[in-house]
Formats: sequence, structure tokens, C-alpha cells
Amino acid sequence: MPNSPPPCRVLFVCLGNICRSPAAEIIFTKLVCDAGRKQDFVVDSAGTIGHHQGSSPDARMSDALKRKGYSIHGNARKIEAEDLENFDLIVTMDESNFSDVKALDKTGIYHSKVHPFVSYCHSHDDPRVPDPYYGEQRGFDHVIALLEDGCGGILKSLGIG
Repeated sequence: MPNSPPPCRVLFVCLGNICRSPAAEIIFTKLVCDAGRKQDFVVDSAGTIGHHQGSSPDARMSDALKRKGYSIHGNARKIEAEDLENFDLIVTMDESNFSDVKALDKTGIYHSKVHPFVSYCHSHDDPRVPDPYYGEQRGFDHVIALLEDGCGGILKSLGIG
């Protein structure tokens, strides 16, 4: 019996890991499951700061995701240098997250794994995934639309969908 390839490990990163990156993890996980490819992926999320470590996703984001039929899971954690080695694809929500993640890699050996999330969007041309934390509900809804677009784009870039 041939060995199956190891799963593709995808990490989504935002600032606190309670709004954007856990939502991306949830959306991407559902897309992977819907495609019948759950066994082919390990999906996680992290923040560049540890302020919310252990917290569940933001209640407003969770409510918006539930209204769209997503199941909520996960707890906030801070990205660690080992994540750069352990994940195949690291997707950041904005320019600050992008530079913070790359700064963890002093040698630059893993820089090719780090990509801006919006580079995978096909229907939206936002320059970043905006942080909805201090805004109103429509900001959370917009972020979900961006994340659905980009998560679909990630799957397509990996030859799925």
C-alpha cells in the first residue's frame, strides 16, 4: 500500500487571534471538509500578540459566522518561531502581521511560506483584511466575505476546487 503524502499544514495569522484568523481557520476547515479533503490538511490560526491567549473567538465574529452556518471552534494562541518550520503555508491578514511573522525568521529561510491573505482573493480587491474588532457588525460581515473569497482562492491555488 503506497504511503499517502503528509497533510498540507495551513496557518492563518492576525493580531490577537480572536477575529480574523480564527474565522479564516473555521471557513477554510469547512471548505476542506466540504471538498472531502479533511485528511489532507491541518488548519490552525495564531496571533502576533499573546494578549488573548486561550480565549475563544470574538462573540461578534462567532455570531456572524453562525448566521452563515459555520461551527465555531478554537482558542487564541500566539505564533511561535517553530510555526514557520511546521507549517507549509502561513497566511497573514494585513501588512503588520506579514512583517511581524517574517521578523520571526531571522535567516529568511521560511519567508517563501508567508503570504498576504488578500493575494488569494478573486472577488475582492481590498489591500488587507481589515480588523473588525473596534467596528460595527457590518465590518465582521465584510471580513467574512473576504475570508470566504480568499479561502476559496487558497484551495484553488492548491489544486482543489
